[in-house]
Amino acid sequence: MRLVEIAIPLGERELVIETLEARDIDYYITEETSGRGGREDYAAIITFPLPQNAVQPVVDELRDVGLSEEAHVIIIDAQVDISTRFERLVERYTAKRGRRIRIAREEIRIHARELSPSLRTFVTMTIVSAVVATAGLLLDSPAVVVGSMVIAPLVGPALSASIGTVLDDRDLFRRGVRLQVLGVVLSIASAAAFATLVRFIPLFPPGTDVTRIPEVAIRISPDFLSLIIALGAGIAGIVSLSAGASTALVGVMIAVALIPPAATVGIGIAWGEPVVTVSAGILVLVNLLAINLSALLTLRYMGYRPKEWLKLQHSRGETVKRVSLLVVVIVLLSAFLGGVTYSSIQDAQFERSVRTTTDAVLELPRYSGGERLEIDVRYGPSVPLPRKYRDPAVPFHRPREVIVTVGKPTNERYPGLAERLRARLYRRTGRDVSVQIRYVGIDEAPRRGIERNRPSL
Repeated sequence: MRLVEIAIPLGERELVIETLEARDIDYYITEETSGRGGREDYAAIITFPLPQNAVQPVVDELRDVGLSEEAHVIIIDAQVDISTRFERLVERYTAKRGRRIRIAREEIRIHARELSPSLRTFVTMTIVSAVVATAGLLLDSPAVVVGSMVIAPLVGPALSASIGTVLDDRDLFRRGVRLQVLGVVLSIASAAAFATLVRFIPLFPPGTDVTRIPEVAIRISPDFLSLIIALGAGIAGIVSLSAGASTALVGVMIAVALIPPAATVGIGIAWGEPVVTVSAGILVLVNLLAINLSALLTLRYMGYRPKEWLKLQHSRGETVKRVSLLVVVIVLLSAFLGGVTYSSIQDAQFERSVRTTTDAVLELPRYSGGERLEIDVRYGPSVPLPRKYRDPAVPFHRPREVIVTVGKPTNERYPGLAERLRARLYRRTGRDVSVQIRYVGIDEAPRRGIERNRPSL
């Protein structure tokens, strides 16, 4: 619930009281006697409780009947009102406006501004977050990466641009866009600087292939699931903010979509890996745009609009233009995500075919006693690349080698197993790959009954 307090200018007292009484809203009025500048500017101060979703329509109605912009309207977050009259008021507005709970547009605008810290604080926390994320990625530590997200100050700018668009607040929109761009650039630059320092001091084992670090590898082969995470972060951020709830956890979710990929870009720059830099950079850009798109659409769906007609028309036009631009760019960039997703599906299907084909071959009489222990499929790029970049981390790749570890009795020999498996894989999948068989000897002692001496009676 909210407690609304209004300092009523002279000549507007009766219209405010009549409006509240017509809506059966309890109020408490105090005569204003302090004055300002030696003259009486305000007639009274009126206070009344409202359900959260009733604040905006009541304030709008007061403005419509003549409450001027000079009136101070203060909205206070209150805990509870246990009167039966307030319960009836809640029921009435719930029936009238549905069970959708959202704060007033003035509240959400102010909350968005408060979520964006001062420039010095924003820069400091962004740099620290990116450095911690870079350390976590290089250490392959999910816990450290999550810790970097907690301190990232990105939730405010990510939501401010959308709120500024819908409410036609140009200053809020521009500040949100500037801070988002600054945050991404700072994250990449600080991550690159820190990763370069780590590499050349060295604080990291020389010659390490960073593309094989799992926490790094998942950010250079992004698929459509990454896009879903970003869209969900934008929706959750707006829903949380509009409900007046804490945005701390949502801020972590937004940081998940931005900080680790940006840190991965920095690692790619420091290690001179253009494939890493480009792949992670596309992920950062897609996630950033997706968060803004989903936040913008969610705000429109929830019914946030400017009150003034001219601002409403301008907001509507700007929203359409920005949504269209975001959709077009995301669709273009999603071609990369789609390619990675398709490649991942193909990999899974091929690896499943390798397992089933291997099992089928080992069931042949000549290979009796053989058992598949492990399968390792190695990939190479789908397009010609310099030798330096021919590794499994390339997002678009194809299988080039299958390594099968087979357990067999030590006295058995399996002639022609590798060639037979290669031929069957080619017939089944249409892919000509090299096959290597690694044998593990199995020496088994059969179980026998052991006689035990029974104690004599």
